[in-house]
Amino acid sequence: MSFIKNKINSDGSINLYKYTGADLNEYSNDIQTILNAESDKIRICFLDTETTGVNKEKDHVIEIALKCIEINKLTGDELSVITGYESLHDPEIPIPPESTKIHEITDEDVKGCSIDWDKVSEILNISQLIVAHNASFDRPFVEKHCNLSKTKIWACSIQDVDWMERGFKNKKQELLCIWHGFYYGSHRAMIDVDALIHLVINPAYKDRNPILELIQNARKPWVKVFASNSKIEDKDILKQNKYRWNPEKKVWHKTITSSDIENERIWLNENIYKGNFSGQFVEILPVDKYKSY
Repeated sequence: MSFIKNKINSDGSINLYKYTGADLNEYSNDIQTILNAESDKIRICFLDTETTGVNKEKDHVIEIALKCIEINKLTGDELSVITGYESLHDPEIPIPPESTKIHEITDEDVKGCSIDWDKVSEILNISQLIVAHNASFDRPFVEKHCNLSKTKIWACSIQDVDWMERGFKNKKQELLCIWHGFYYGSHRAMIDVDALIHLVINPAYKDRNPILELIQNARKPWVKVFASNSKIEDKDILKQNKYRWNPEKKVWHKTITSSDIENERIWLNENIYKGNFSGQFVEILPVDKYKSY
């Protein structure tokens, strides 16, 4: 288990504290001011959803929480909370017991509740960046109800922070928080949001604050690699190189950065195409990252 170094006492023990998000509860409600690209400040909306399941087409959002903060994008300092919103939502179907076991939200809890998607859009509109822990899960659920989200840049605190390079071997939010010296009551949307903010703008960091890495990586485009026309016997070697099977398009694919294109082309040519390259590289702009494909 990897704890952040300055959380380890001289005798090797660790002191954990319970984080409640109380420091993020005072809102300035300054929703009229819109920042531009030249500003040293950036507004980031941290977002979390709880759902009836993991199927992005068939399942429903039953709780959402958003909190828009403002920070100095050069230093990660000067944190202020602009606004926030949370709501339960009645999906008008029974919540599966296996889902309730995770988030403890019952049919009775959501009865008669409804998310104000206009309020959600209002908060997204004043934010330059939207962050979720596993954005590829939350973004499609939000975009079923909020068209504005489709025009915003999303970042993922799993993918856009190199936790492994920082010494952490697991990207699960609860574990990362514990390794940074705190725990919280997880799997309800707003406390998950507050804990995520506390994690990526953690006072334990003197430099290399995760929020700065996250902002920087959010601006970078991706490249989707399709191993088109690969043979069925190549599936194991593709899996080993982190390719995933898309059953709809019937093709193996992975996502890389632009700087990795040539190395990936060489690997495919040598291991899959035997010198007759027939793969495909498709650039994904920052605004399109973490959407469903």
